[in-house]
Amino acid sequence: MNIKPIIATAALGLTLSLSLLGRAGAADPKDFAPLPQPQAGEEIAVFAGGCFWCMEPPYDKLEGVSATTSGYTAGKLENPTYEQVSAGITGHTEAVRVVYDPAKVSYERLLEIFWVNVDPTVDDRQFCDKGSQYRPGIYPVNDAQWEAAQASLARLKENKPFSDPIKVEIERAGPFYAAEVYHQDYYEKNPVRYNFYRYSCGRDQRLQELWGDAAGG
Repeated sequence: MNIKPIIATAALGLTLSLSLLGRAGAADPKDFAPLPQPQAGEEIAVFAGGCFWCMEPPYDKLEGVSATTSGYTAGKLENPTYEQVSAGITGHTEAVRVVYDPAKVSYERLLEIFWVNVDPTVDDRQFCDKGSQYRPGIYPVNDAQWEAAQASLARLKENKPFSDPIKVEIERAGPFYAAEVYHQDYYEKNPVRYNFYRYSCGRDQRLQELWGDAAGG
């Protein structure tokens, strides 16, 4: 029995359901998450890699990372909602804010994790999510991070395991707005929906094509 059509149909149905239920969320859209404040010795890093649900797990598992927050950055509107950002009218991109202890994990390591969790060959989408609101980016918060990001990009250009050019934007960090509460730690609170979304979006398949065994960090 050929089960591929069944899987494809199920994945399509799930994707539509996620679009209507999962990404829209059940909580009050005005219920935004608080931003965790760095403790003594901690720093902040900001990265965009498409759906922010998928960018929390790679950083959460790192020793030295104390918090990740899904949100919106590099846009024009103050305090945007998910509905506004997902409509592509605010200029923001979905991003993750990482609070980390540089004595335990370096910014350079965070950059390494970033690269192998994104498709850096596109600048108007990530995987199945299309639009500038899903563009990948690195947003240094200080000069040291800026220099590290530029050096990391230069090294990757010399050693990338794919032929297409790199289109990831590197811009000085601007305001970061936390997303609604229902988006935070989505992979932990809704593991079934999260894993089906991730699979149907083709994220891991594409990462494997680009990065091979290094995919996902």
